[in-house]
Amino acid sequence: MTPTPAPTDGFILTRHSRDVRGRNGERTTEILLWLWSTQGPVRLVVRGQEPLFFLPLAHMEEAAALFKGAGVRGRFRRLPLHTFDDRAVVACYFTTLSAYHRAIELLLIRGLEHFEADIRLPERFLMERFITAGLRFDGQAVKRGDHWQVNEARCAPQAVTPTLSWVSLDVECAMDGALFSVGLFSEQDARVIMIGEAPPGAEGWETRVQWVADEPALLAAFEAWFQRHDPDLVLGWNVVNFDFRLLLRRAELYKRRLRLGRGRELAFWRASRSDPQSGSVILPGRMVLDGIDTLKSATWQFASYSLDAVASELLGRGKDIEDVANRGEKITELFHSDKEALARYNLEDCKLVWEIVEHCALIPFAIERANLTGLELDRVGGSVAAFTNLYLPRLHRGGYVAPNLPADGGLASPGGYVMDSRPGLYRQVLVLDFKSLYPSIIRTFCIDPMGLVEGLKAPDEAIPGFRGALFSRDKHFLPGLIATLWAARDKAKAARNQALSQAIKIIMNSFYGVLGSGGCRFYDPRLASSITLRGHSIMQQTREWIEARGYQVIYGDTDSTFVHLPDEMSPARADEVGQSLAREINESWTRLIEAEFGLPSHLEIEYETHYRRFLMPTIRGLEKGSKKRYAGLVGQGESEHLVFKGLETVRTDWTMLAKQFQTRLYELVFHDEDPCDYVRTMVDETRAGRHDELLVYRKRLRQKLEEYQKNVPPHVRAARLADEENLRRGLPQRYQHRGTISYLMTLAGPEPVEYRRSAIDYEHYIDKQLKPIADAILPFIGESFERICGRQLDLF
Repeated sequence: MTPTPAPTDGFILTRHSRDVRGRNGERTTEILLWLWSTQGPVRLVVRGQEPLFFLPLAHMEEAAALFKGAGVRGRFRRLPLHTFDDRAVVACYFTTLSAYHRAIELLLIRGLEHFEADIRLPERFLMERFITAGLRFDGQAVKRGDHWQVNEARCAPQAVTPTLSWVSLDVECAMDGALFSVGLFSEQDARVIMIGEAPPGAEGWETRVQWVADEPALLAAFEAWFQRHDPDLVLGWNVVNFDFRLLLRRAELYKRRLRLGRGRELAFWRASRSDPQSGSVILPGRMVLDGIDTLKSATWQFASYSLDAVASELLGRGKDIEDVANRGEKITELFHSDKEALARYNLEDCKLVWEIVEHCALIPFAIERANLTGLELDRVGGSVAAFTNLYLPRLHRGGYVAPNLPADGGLASPGGYVMDSRPGLYRQVLVLDFKSLYPSIIRTFCIDPMGLVEGLKAPDEAIPGFRGALFSRDKHFLPGLIATLWAARDKAKAARNQALSQAIKIIMNSFYGVLGSGGCRFYDPRLASSITLRGHSIMQQTREWIEARGYQVIYGDTDSTFVHLPDEMSPARADEVGQSLAREINESWTRLIEAEFGLPSHLEIEYETHYRRFLMPTIRGLEKGSKKRYAGLVGQGESEHLVFKGLETVRTDWTMLAKQFQTRLYELVFHDEDPCDYVRTMVDETRAGRHDELLVYRKRLRQKLEEYQKNVPPHVRAARLADEENLRRGLPQRYQHRGTISYLMTLAGPEPVEYRRSAIDYEHYIDKQLKPIADAILPFIGESFERICGRQLDLF
């Protein structure tokens, strides 16, 4: 039988580093990269990489004496690198991570400046080789059971698109945390591991159940499942901070460690420095993806991120048990009286997560993002880290080390352009939208951190920015990065690769935010201002060109311009005007930028939308037009639909009553139908209690309950009432550490839905929900809420 050839390329799943004993007995570093490969999992071992940071050359002697006095072994090497303020630097290398961290501690105590000390060893190893997620490698390969081990590995970048395997996991437990069951759903196997004895007829259940005697046996069976089925990824809903945290705690209670990693490596918990209530779980060789975090990273937005709410919206079905205060009691009841129902419920939660992940293409998105940026698959946010991964190695080759974070946290930079709107109810409004305006500005005007340093050195040939910024015409990296990403996105769109297209869009659009963030080492107010203020001038000039053509601009926002056409213009003619305006504006920008700056223009405006009817409301209580709030009617016939921006329908802190009322009211007005009867009917029905199910407010608690002191908003008052009642009933307090509260406004004030005692305050909903919505649009047709409902309002 021909032996299986050793793998030569793979996709990084997990990365770690540590100190170990080398062959000669001396301590050294070890980088461990677990990879997916077509030949199976690979454990890549890289030894002897030296962690490093940079010091100003002027500090070298003092630092050397400091290290020597503390017994820290390091070495200095002069490199052709400088700081942004043109000081020479030396690299300081260490043979172990412990010596490296001790040296940083000594420098901080002494107050000696140093650079790039926060770059972790695996990240520096990968980024300096331009490796993101895929790599090729060679070394001493040997098969060890179910995986390959490659020692003395050498690595280089390689495009790799993995076909990962995954399992969806869900834990059910008692109110005190005692385990009842664990659901596992994958392509190879679907089962529930449950404590208890199989009742008569259990072999005929639809849900496959593996019965175990007690919690230790459940944990052992769970561990054995992972070793047998060997998934690359683990999915779940709040799977890190609930399911895995609970499993590790129960294992600790029984004095055992869970070997859930590949190669039977131990799983362990890493607490968050900023929030003791959260952290991350490390499974060497496997990645754990939380459904909520991954959805947010892919820019999916929901009013509520509960599994039931998201599944209902995306899949059309939700959980079998409502996620209310008695859910824990219900699960306990099922465990003791109806284990078949509990098993079905447990596995259904796993299936819901699996289907949401597939529906939203979250795994392809995470893979594409990792391939583009080098971010780990489970990384939440990470815009700064992604920028650092891409930019830092290029900066070093340009002769510079990166600056440190701004000491003052960064100064505020101007925001996007928002013009004063012209309120009104319109027919025929076009929207012209600049395609990726901020990335286009960066690319066109060569905005770049190193380019700013080089431009200030040679001002005569530089490109002027704002706030004194000057940018080099040829010494920069960011414009080239954007050009590469732009071309890749166009290719992804042509191939209908939505996951890749979305990943690239998020990364490109994050570059401005990174440069304007005090949490980024490349922050400089001149960089961010040269983007936003250039955007202001572009939007203003574009408006002038449009109005010179005889059309009225009624609003502009960041990269979008709203143009009012004559009311009698046909839809076909409106489309022609939109296309013509876009073409002429692009040609004008090409000529202007070439004439004024001697640069090619990468600005591109597109004709995006034609609104048949459009409302630009006033600021509530004023005659002045609002900003970032509007509604319009798009399309005709079956394709007709309403678009809301910033109004109550799309806001999560308004009730379903408000959203349904606004949608129907705007439909009537936009179609020139009299809305008066509808408004009166909704008021009457609300008072009569016919819409009680639509009156629930749902709002997130963004702080711990105890942190709300001076200002105590209604949702906080409701959450406190709920937890006081939970405490009285001996139930867990659900709202102490953030969460989402559902409440109603009653005659006694805000009360939680699950513990409402008082009558609903219907006048609150009429006055605070229906009236503001009506008065945003009715005055434009000569009506008002009070005029329509005056007689009813006078009676109360």
